[in-house]
Amino acid sequence: MPGSSRVGRSAEELPAAARAGDGEAFRELVEPYRRELHVHCYRMLGSVQDAEDLVQETLLAAWRGIGGYEERASVRTWLYRIATNRCLNALRAVSRRPREQPEVEFPEPSHHRAEPLWLEPYPDVLLDEVADQVPGPEARYEVRESVSLAFLAAVQQLPPRQRAVLMLRDVLQFRAGEVAAMLGTTEDAVTGALKRARGALARELPGPDRDSAPLPGSPRERQVVDDFARAFQAGDVEAVVAMLTGDVRLTMPPLPQEYVGPEAVGRVLAAVALRDGRRHELVPTRANGQPAFGLYVRDPATAVPHAHGLLVLTLAGDRVAALTRFHDNSLPAAFGLDA
Repeated sequence: MPGSSRVGRSAEELPAAARAGDGEAFRELVEPYRRELHVHCYRMLGSVQDAEDLVQETLLAAWRGIGGYEERASVRTWLYRIATNRCLNALRAVSRRPREQPEVEFPEPSHHRAEPLWLEPYPDVLLDEVADQVPGPEARYEVRESVSLAFLAAVQQLPPRQRAVLMLRDVLQFRAGEVAAMLGTTEDAVTGALKRARGALARELPGPDRDSAPLPGSPRERQVVDDFARAFQAGDVEAVVAMLTGDVRLTMPPLPQEYVGPEAVGRVLAAVALRDGRRHELVPTRANGQPAFGLYVRDPATAVPHAHGLLVLTLAGDRVAALTRFHDNSLPAAFGLDA
């Protein structure tokens, strides 16, 4: 985008200056929305890198189309229309990139998904700029709830158009008429898609219980996380299992296997993660508003730690209600972690 001969214009002057080809004015116009657009694209696609690519595409398309922006909608609405449609195009047109897969044999799962779960963890540090936004009374989901792994795993099962409507209406609080204009459809179609999406999520997600998990960063959360880390690093399967809820669920996106219940999860730990005396170092971090760990396995011959993916915990009270294991060994570095 070209540069500018002037800076410091008022918000009212920026659209006209951008339409006149002022690249700096355009940057001032769209930059306040970059991070929330990134989170939106991540919710739609389940991938941090794909979200980054789509935000770049969105801003490039906005720059190329700025001459046609007539300010009938806000800049934010205009950008969300471009971003959402770019995400829908990506979901329709592009097959998912292969992920690194573990070369181990897993025990028989409790459940097999029909399709892979294309979902990656989102670093909390990237949420800081949007986490303080207070949702209005019409929002069904708080910001961090709307990036939780349970929510996003359920959303990934929705058809793309339903997914878009749910995000725009229930998370971002756009009006039905605005969403219809964004998607080139009718308000009735938006209302119908939202009803179906809500019904599907109600079947996938547990009932709302926002007080069950300890507050992020609270002493109670730290205690649970520290106890879990000690047990896991000691290779104590029984101690880890004792910390799990009765309906605990272990998933490993994009693998289709799911393990439900302490006994099933314990079998996986004993047969895979903690087999043959394997020892891990767990380096704490946060992902999707939840406590997480970068995993490192020590080479028994050299004692040198090797990155071994990421583990995200979902807490309920003083127990662990879900474990989400990501096997991509580049993730610890992507989260800024060192052993």
